[in-house]
Amino acid sequence: MPRKPKKVLIITDFDGTVSTVDLGNEVITKFTTASLNDIERAYVKGKIGSRIAYERIAERLKGSRESMLEHILAKERLDPYFPEFCSLSRDKGIDIKIVSDGLDFYIDAILEKHKLTGIEYYSNRAVFGKDSSLSIKFPSMNDFCARCGTCKSSILKSYRLIYDRIIYIGDGYSDFCPSRYADVVFAKTVLFQRCEREGTPCTLFKDFSEINNYLINNY
Repeated sequence: MPRKPKKVLIITDFDGTVSTVDLGNEVITKFTTASLNDIERAYVKGKIGSRIAYERIAERLKGSRESMLEHILAKERLDPYFPEFCSLSRDKGIDIKIVSDGLDFYIDAILEKHKLTGIEYYSNRAVFGKDSSLSIKFPSMNDFCARCGTCKSSILKSYRLIYDRIIYIGDGYSDFCPSRYADVVFAKTVLFQRCEREGTPCTLFKDFSEINNYLINNY
């Protein structure tokens, strides 16, 4: 009897990974009305997580959805090999989920712009007020930890009974935790350094062409 092929899921971060530009930072840098140095210091030192950081940042953000999207669409740069990655994964029967500690409105816009709207994603949700204020909701927060806006680890673990293998792709602080629970990890910059330091096996990558080669050679 032929062996049933393994069911594989790829979970990827968005900002700095699918998008080579960190669009969350672009929004924050352009539309904050006061210094964020105090929040940045607390976040980098681990005194606060991204959820609290976002709540504090939102109080200093000012701008309409339209003005933010105009800025985002001018700045965005999709990894040039990501569309090929999506096609290749589909051809091989590999599912893709995006997990982001960024904001839904710009992820929607970028996926739509590049005709990739069929990809399921998890992120924080931006709520725009009539006076150009912004608040942020956290539909994928882990209530027991509540550190990150989007708990990528909980999302990964929720698919464990469905998939035989989970591949994780990321680059930054919010990718530390989920990388510990994946079967295969592709890492950039900050995530790679942290994995190296903690002894978490990972592969350094520059862009999705390397992941495409991995899929071609292994599936």
